[in-house]
Amino acid sequence: MRFPQYLLALILTTIFASAAGAVESVRVPPDAPAIDLTTAVETHAAQGDRLQVSTAPGSDGITRRIEVEAKEPGSTPSWIVFALTNDTDEQIERLIVAPHFRLQGSGLIWPDLGAKRLSTITASQGFPPEREDSADADVFRLTLDPGATVTYVAELKTPNLPQLYLWEPDAYKDKITSLTLYKGIVIGIAGLLALFLTIVFVVKGAVIFPAAAALAWAVLAYVCIDFGFWNKIFGSDPATDGIWRAGSETVLSATLVVFLFAYLNLNRWHVRAWHVAALWLAMLVGLVALAALEAPIAAGVARISLGTVAVVGFVLILYLASHGYDRAIMLIPTWFLLLLWVIAGGFTVVGWLTNDLVSPALIGGLVLIVMLIGFTVMQNAFAGGSLAQGMISDVERKALALTGANEIVFDWDVPSDHIFVSPEVEAQLGLDRGGLEGAAASWLNLLHPFEQDRYRACLDAILEQRRGRIDEEFRLRAADGHYLCFRLRARPVVGPDGEVIRVVGTLVDVTEERSAQERLLHDAVHDNLTGLPNRELFSDRLEAALSFARAQKDVRPTVLMIDLDRFKQVNEQVGVAVGDSVLLTIAHRISRLLQPRDTLARMAGDSFAILLLSQTNPETIMATAEAVRRALATPVRFTDHEVSLFASIGIVFYDASLHGSAADMQDDAEIAMRKAKRAGGNCVEAFRQALRGQKSDRLSLETDMRRALERAEIKVFFQPIVRLEDHTIAGFEALLRWDHPRLGRLDAEEFFSVAEESGLILNCAMLALDRTARELAAWQRALTVDPPIFASVNIPSGQLLSQDLLKNVKSVLMRNEIARGSLKLELSEAAVMENPEYSAQMLARLKELGAGLVLDDFGCGYSSLAYLQRFPFDTVKIDRSFVKQTAGNAGAAVLRSIIQLARELGMDVVAEGAESEVDAAELHRLGCAYAQGHAFGRAISLQEARRLIGAAPEAA
Repeated sequence: MRFPQYLLALILTTIFASAAGAVESVRVPPDAPAIDLTTAVETHAAQGDRLQVSTAPGSDGITRRIEVEAKEPGSTPSWIVFALTNDTDEQIERLIVAPHFRLQGSGLIWPDLGAKRLSTITASQGFPPEREDSADADVFRLTLDPGATVTYVAELKTPNLPQLYLWEPDAYKDKITSLTLYKGIVIGIAGLLALFLTIVFVVKGAVIFPAAAALAWAVLAYVCIDFGFWNKIFGSDPATDGIWRAGSETVLSATLVVFLFAYLNLNRWHVRAWHVAALWLAMLVGLVALAALEAPIAAGVARISLGTVAVVGFVLILYLASHGYDRAIMLIPTWFLLLLWVIAGGFTVVGWLTNDLVSPALIGGLVLIVMLIGFTVMQNAFAGGSLAQGMISDVERKALALTGANEIVFDWDVPSDHIFVSPEVEAQLGLDRGGLEGAAASWLNLLHPFEQDRYRACLDAILEQRRGRIDEEFRLRAADGHYLCFRLRARPVVGPDGEVIRVVGTLVDVTEERSAQERLLHDAVHDNLTGLPNRELFSDRLEAALSFARAQKDVRPTVLMIDLDRFKQVNEQVGVAVGDSVLLTIAHRISRLLQPRDTLARMAGDSFAILLLSQTNPETIMATAEAVRRALATPVRFTDHEVSLFASIGIVFYDASLHGSAADMQDDAEIAMRKAKRAGGNCVEAFRQALRGQKSDRLSLETDMRRALERAEIKVFFQPIVRLEDHTIAGFEALLRWDHPRLGRLDAEEFFSVAEESGLILNCAMLALDRTARELAAWQRALTVDPPIFASVNIPSGQLLSQDLLKNVKSVLMRNEIARGSLKLELSEAAVMENPEYSAQMLARLKELGAGLVLDDFGCGYSSLAYLQRFPFDTVKIDRSFVKQTAGNAGAAVLRSIIQLARELGMDVVAEGAESEVDAAELHRLGCAYAQGHAFGRAISLQEARRLIGAAPEAA
């Protein structure tokens, strides 16, 4: 019975041992200074506070099992198992060393920043391992008996074990001693370098020195932490090494960014460089704070940042060096070494370089690179000799200033009558070297004929008066015949005898400046499209002609006012580009019929005027006007377009008793032209005094409106918009009123159509928008209510598709402090649906600017909120026709549906046309939030609006 039991026990032991897997023993030679056990250990994951393992076979070949209990009961640590064999006949002592931190293989993302590795080591037999004191590694002393094979089970503090070495005690001591000496030398050099750069910064004060000093101090801190001196200096807890390490890597990256920015002066090259650097530094400052919470994350981002700085910095340095920037050229070798250092560091942290000497070598290389950076900074800062130190005379300073200004030297030696100029001016004129040198009179051949006398007078006055200065512009002829304009600024130099011995100054090429002035002057009085004189120049020439007419009886000016019939329809049919071409053709046709003394001007979009001085016979003048009419009636062909035009022409002959000014003749010519239009157009009408009584017609309003805008006759009135819930003022709608000097006060409906046809509608809209915004800002400063009071302004339908609307609205909002969305723009459905896709983009951009959007007169157009919901309106204004229908059940149902749908879409609802309290009560019952109409007051003036809301008077 015992044999089967023994056999069963043996079989179970064999099976169990093979299943557990005995650890393979490592032979320990007596002469080996160190053995790497990192790959020879078996790792066991945390499964409880006990571990059972099979030992390595002993000298008798038997594999046994041992059970090890964790240092802290109930914990679940990780374990490693390794076995050592002493096959000699002598006892061997060795040190097991597990470094707390190892740069090699620490990782780029979520790196291993170091910690205690081994908690305890248990031996299967013999002497138990003894822990020895060490600040940067877990060290245990092992004793191997002769011929013994011992299995060791080590409890790990962390799951990671970067390295495990078996050291001969004396060899390990020698290594620590030599490494300590190396670390001391490196730290000493880094400290001296940081201190030196700090002292230089205090002495010199240039911005690159604090940046370089900060980088040196950051490297010193990094070296101290990596070499373990930080804890010895500050007495910090070794458990916080990971936090300090992550912080030092982050600060190193940040100081490198600061140095690169300051040294290359990047904000001078691009305005965005400062923004990028500030954002980068803000991120790194955040990483420093993060290091206290999640050190591995902070260190990983810092390492990526360090590599990015090195690569991006090298690209920037090469780019600036290619553009001749001296600082960048000087930094190329040092930054190239830094880039190589970053690459080597990357290979190390990812585990491609694992030699024990790599990490100390990288630290020494970093200190060397910072030393080279310090030398580069010193070389750059102290380059330039006496100029850099301010040792420069006043004469030298003036010479340098003249060179920096890139001006041409003019020097006239009066006794020898020899002029010297810098060779640059001769190159500009295409002359041979010395072409401008010689006697002062030799310049007369090169000067413009109109300026030769002025040149002589300037030089003679300087010589006679022996004082003063020359500040004149002269034109010099180039080799190819064209003229360049130069400004001569010079002063005389008087000798001991009181005579002028030299005239010294500068020549500056002002050709482009003078051309620009001439272009501006020309554009100010000429039409941009046709190049014809504009209204201002025409009026000036007419005024001059009237002055001659009053002095000379044979001068009798005649004015012809020409207005194209239905030109707006031509633009709509063929497009603006073709319309402009038509206007150019018309200008050419009329010009061919006039004499040089006559003037053709473009007065407005499709209006022209002729000042006729070459003819005084009324019959001949009427024949000329008829010739102009026929010339304009001839069809104009453009590719596949044929445009037929007709013109209404008004003529006014000079009458001294009627025409005291140019404005009088122009007004009479416009009256005659409008008479021709009323007659059906395409005809010529002469002015008669009886026509002056007909100036109240539609077309005369256009002229009056231009003056009204200049004289501020058009004013903004405000109609209250009331909350129906409590009848308080919620806002106002801005309405234009024209105080016409003859016709009295006109509503907007009476003159808006004229404004649209004349192109003045935008001026009216901007007048309303600007004055409403200023008044709204004053209201909101005076009243603190929530929500803030608002004001709405009607935008003409044609302006929604204009890019000028965006610029104008942005300008108004920037000039006035207005609550966002309180300045509302009212737009009609027809304007929005004319081009839905483009309108959606324009409305979205207006909304981004901070303007509120109101869909005006809802119900008169497409009447589909479901379709219009893709437009960013915040308010719907219901047309007054719906309010009038609320008396019937059907009308109330429709109005209730509109209000409900608008509210579901998140829009406010304003009802127009509330004429009575009954209307207001019914609208409130239907759920409408706001209303306006005669029940709450008509449009009131600016002062009345202020009194109504209780705001103190303020300058508008």
